[in-house]
Amino acid sequence: MNRATAAGLAGLACATLTLSTLPAAAASAMSRPRPGDVQQALEELAKTPEVVGAIGEVYVDGERVGKGSAGTRLLNGKGGRIPTGARFRVGSQTKQMTGVVVLQLVKEGKLKLDDKLSDLLPEVAEKDLVERASEITLQQLLQHTSGIPNFLQDKVVDTFDFTTYYPPIELVKKTRTLPRTQEPGARYSYSNTNYMLLGLIIERYTKHTLAAEFERRVFDPLGMNDSYLPTTFPGGIKGPHGHGYFPDSTGQLRDVDRHNMSYGYAAGGVISTAHDISAFQRAFAQNRLLPEDLKKVLMGPPAITPQPGQPSGQPPEGGGGQQQPALLCGGQPAIMSVKGSGPGFNAVTFVSRDGRTRFALSATLAVPNTDQALDPLLVKAAEAVLCPKD
Repeated sequence: MNRATAAGLAGLACATLTLSTLPAAAASAMSRPRPGDVQQALEELAKTPEVVGAIGEVYVDGERVGKGSAGTRLLNGKGGRIPTGARFRVGSQTKQMTGVVVLQLVKEGKLKLDDKLSDLLPEVAEKDLVERASEITLQQLLQHTSGIPNFLQDKVVDTFDFTTYYPPIELVKKTRTLPRTQEPGARYSYSNTNYMLLGLIIERYTKHTLAAEFERRVFDPLGMNDSYLPTTFPGGIKGPHGHGYFPDSTGQLRDVDRHNMSYGYAAGGVISTAHDISAFQRAFAQNRLLPEDLKKVLMGPPAITPQPGQPSGQPPEGGGGQQQPALLCGGQPAIMSVKGSGPGFNAVTFVSRDGRTRFALSATLAVPNTDQALDPLLVKAAEAVLCPKD
């Protein structure tokens, strides 16, 4: 499919009075943030034994101003370096794209935030696939407050099963036997199942595949020419790229590059590049994909007071509450982050609140705990790039 290139926004800061007599190009250059050395930051990250390889690019006002690659494509120093423009799995950053499509449908009047799941997908109520489907709203699915259990809790998908594919509705069905831990809307409780259902809702109300809607509504308009949602098994990454590794039951590290596509779909299936994911985050921040009121819906759940004895769920990554404050630069400028992870990889995009500055980072790993073990090191790399010391 030919991709239409989106017109770039200037996004330049206003010149101060002392710069008013300078040419516009010179004034904007002086106001532009100056990032640190990306290559040096990634080399520090790659010294960590669990990191196989890392790539990253930093963009300011739509222009790439730094890039780097450290480590290697394969384990044990093999395969050469990963090209900085290589594709990688963005994991739960996919949820943000899914949320954008759903909320565009809300804007178009095809859906409403208070629509009930039982009306949106009657089969989940008729076949008793989701408990209390008549009480769960579209907004609760978006913001992870539905209380629907996470299918990954049941370990339905074997990390090393590269031949079996479970359709999204089958994964939804598997969660019916898992215990609910909250009332619908009571609190935040992260669940990939919410976004599997949202993908099915998109397909039902557009009459198109989710992959086609991503192309039409997100990838094409933003010129994300190297991004795609795999639609055929095994859904591999096109072109040279880094491989991740994950231990099997014996503790032996195994290459998980092929990946079981059942993990993905609307909850985590998109494959992208640093350039493309940066373009997406810029457009999202600058309200080019959604108006401000609908964007706020996707930024996180409303403040909910937990019931006595209930923990207050904290958003860990993509989906409702997906852009979380990253404690960088002493809060100046305000940097948000959105993360995706899975067996053998961790991908995070740091973005300034105004969307001007973005740092997209992907690390391929050989580590059991991909969700949290390397988070401090990823933040440290981001600080070195986005908060350079004079």
